Amino acid sequence: MIGMLMFFTAFVFLLLGIPVAFAFGGVAILYAILFPWDVGLQVFELLPFRIYGIMQNFTLMAVPLFIFMGLVLEKSKMAEELLESMGKLFGPVRGGLAISTVLVGTILAASTGIVGASVVMMGLITLPIMLKHRYNPALTSGTIVASGTLGQIIPPSIVLIVLGDVMYISVGDLFKAAIIPGLILVMLYIFYILLLSWLKPDMAPAMERPDLPYAKLLLQTLKAILPPLLLIVAVLGSIFAGIASPTESAAVGVVGAILLTFFKGTFSWSTLRYASLETVKLTAMIFMILIGATAFSLVFNAFDGGDFVHAFFTEEIGNKWTFITISMVVIFVLGFFVDFIEIAFIVVPILVPIAASFGIDPVWFAILIAMNLQASFLTPPFGFALFYLKGAAGDKILTTQIYKGVIPFILLQITALLIIMYWPNIIYWTR
Repeated sequence: MIGMLMFFTAFVFLLLGIPVAFAFGGVAILYAILFPWDVGLQVFELLPFRIYGIMQNFTLMAVPLFIFMGLVLEKSKMAEELLESMGKLFGPVRGGLAISTVLVGTILAASTGIVGASVVMMGLITLPIMLKHRYNPALTSGTIVASGTLGQIIPPSIVLIVLGDVMYISVGDLFKAAIIPGLILVMLYIFYILLLSWLKPDMAPAMERPDLPYAKLLLQTLKAILPPLLLIVAVLGSIFAGIASPTESAAVGVVGAILLTFFKGTFSWSTLRYASLETVKLTAMIFMILIGATAFSLVFNAFDGGDFVHAFFTEEIGNKWTFITISMVVIFVLGFFVDFIEIAFIVVPILVPIAASFGIDPVWFAILIAMNLQASFLTPPFGFALFYLKGAAGDKILTTQIYKGVIPFILLQITALLIIMYWPNIIYWTR
């Protein structure tokens, strides 16, 4: 029960605004001091060995590489060309601008995977255009933030890399398994937009058809799609073909992203400097959280917190589907207040042995968690994607409109989660 009290204390620290890494690490030190007869500070003698193991982790090396690749592509003007060409192609259809935003979000997810960059780019480019063509502000904002977070489930995804490491699963297998769930989510988004624009035409009116011939518009779109598509094939294709590991393919992606900026004429040393500095900042943040989470888990396990949770699910409940339902609800609720990194490093390791005791397929369970964690970027009040869009939009859109617009897309994510939960075989498309 002391372990459960630790979770509550850490949650209070987070609500007080203490940074996540220091909240979890500080709670671990606090409880080790308060209960010296049970744990004591000697429990942290294992911490340097854990941190050294993290530093030597080959899989986690892919995290800074994929972040760097995404930041380089952010400066390559690729997103602008994609949005402009697809907007012209699909704009004359009701809801066409929203559909083009979803499709561009899908391509950006498969080539960059950086949620903040995707949301900000689409917010700066598509938001003014959609509002200019009298799109409903709530639908506009919901489409942008939902499309920008597709990088959480569509590989190469930082979430999947972290889950692969935490759950001791092949990241390549997770990348393969996430393809169909990601596409199901994209199709649900597009179906919702088409249905809404058909029922309420005023919410997503059609644009005037441009003067260019349709064949020329299609050629422009293909020209804009081809460079990121080649990069996606190089990165994911090398993993799926067994040529390279995810870390090695991430290095291929970095080289490909830099070459792409060369060919597009957008390469500069300032771009490399920007990408390098931001990669160091983001990676340092992730690994500081990982160190804090490691300290927390040491003390939590010293209080037999993991055994308590395991015994509760296996002896008191004893049902696989009840465990899955409760774990998904807990992760979803935590996503309202806590970032996906903390959930992956703190909560998921507690659930892994319980899932194994029930004989649950770890790859399928990881995909359920990843789909659930994607919602943490959208759920108010602390969904990061909502803040990214508000920062990019300024006074063009109200915060209440963003919150209102994102609710249908959260429900669509829950729908996709239920589809994967009750039809688990859809993740094994390669078999």
